[in-house]
Amino acid sequence: DGMALPQRILFPPEEVCMSWQQRESPGAGLCNLGSTCYINVILQCLTYTPPLANYLLSRDHSQLCHRQGFCMMCIMEAHVRKVLCSSANVIWPRAVVRDLKFIGEEFEPDMAGDAYEFLRCALEAMQRACLSGSSNVDISSQTTTIIHQIFGGFLKSRVTCLRCQAVSDSYKAFLHVLLDIKAPSSLTTALEDFVTPKELDGKYCLKCSKCEKKVTSSKRVTVHRVPKVFTVCLERAADHTGKKISKIVEYPEYLDLRPYMSDTAGEPLLYSLYALVVHSGDTCLDGHFCYTKASNGLWYKMDDESVDNCGIHTVLRQQAYLLFYAR
Repeated sequence: DGMALPQRILFPPEEVCMSWQQRESPGAGLCNLGSTCYINVILQCLTYTPPLANYLLSRDHSQLCHRQGFCMMCIMEAHVRKVLCSSANVIWPRAVVRDLKFIGEEFEPDMAGDAYEFLRCALEAMQRACLSGSSNVDISSQTTTIIHQIFGGFLKSRVTCLRCQAVSDSYKAFLHVLLDIKAPSSLTTALEDFVTPKELDGKYCLKCSKCEKKVTSSKRVTVHRVPKVFTVCLERAADHTGKKISKIVEYPEYLDLRPYMSDTAGEPLLYSLYALVVHSGDTCLDGHFCYTKASNGLWYKMDDESVDNCGIHTVLRQQAYLLFYAR
C-alpha cells in the first residue's frame, strides 16, 4: 500500500493479547507526591491497558533487558506489578517521579504538569527502551516494537495540486491523535473534521513537483493503519494561554474508526472505551483524575489514593481530556 516493509520484526504481532489474561478487582490507588496527579492518571490508564499490562506482568522485558541506568519499560513493569499484584491499597510511584527528568526534561517533581504531555513522553520513553540494544533498525522496523504494536498506527497525508490535480501521498506513524474541539460538539464530529480536506494557500502553499512552483493545494489526512489501542487527546488548551476549553464533548462507549480510514469500505473497525482522563479546574495544569475499566469489567473513578466503583453513565458524562479505546 505504498509503505516500506520492515526488515526486522522486533515483537511478534500474534503475541499481543488484547484480552485480560487474569481477571481481578482493581489494584491500588496512587499517592500524590506533591503535584503529581497528572502523572498518576497516566500511570493508571496505562496500567489498565490490557495488552500492555499482559506484557508487563509476564516480565518478558526485564528478563531480556541489559540496559544500564534508566529504562522506562523496566520502571513500568515494576509499577504495574505493584499496583495489580500487591495487597496494598495505595502505592507510592517513587521510581517514576525519581526519574522524571529522563522521561521529559520539562517535568519537575514539585511542579504541576500536563497529562497529555506526560503520556506523550512516557510512550516515547517506552518506545526508546524497546529499541535499546537494537542497532541500525530501519524506520519501518521501529514500528514493530511491543509499544508501537499496541498504541501505534499510521496516518496518510494526500496532497492534491488544485492546478494540475497531481497527487502526492506520504505516511506518518502515530502513537496518539490530537483533535481540535473548538467547534465540534462530539468526538465523531471532531474526527470528521480531522479527515476533511483542508485548502493550503497563501503562506501555506506547497511546491508541486509537476507544476514546479508553489500552488494552492488540498491536503487530506486519514487513518491509514489502525492501532490496537486508539488514544485521543481533545485539545482543551485555548490559544496557548493555558486557559481550559470547558465545553462538553460527547464521546461514545463504542467507536467505529472505519469512516475515518483511507479506505472506508469494509467491515466496521470497532473500539471500546476503557479509560479516560479528566481535568478539574480552569487550566490544563490543574488537578486530574481518571476513570478506568478494570479486568473484572467494572468501571472505577481513580483520584490519586481513592479508587471508587462507578457506572458507565457517569463515565460518559465527563469533560474528557484524554480517551483510550481498545480494538
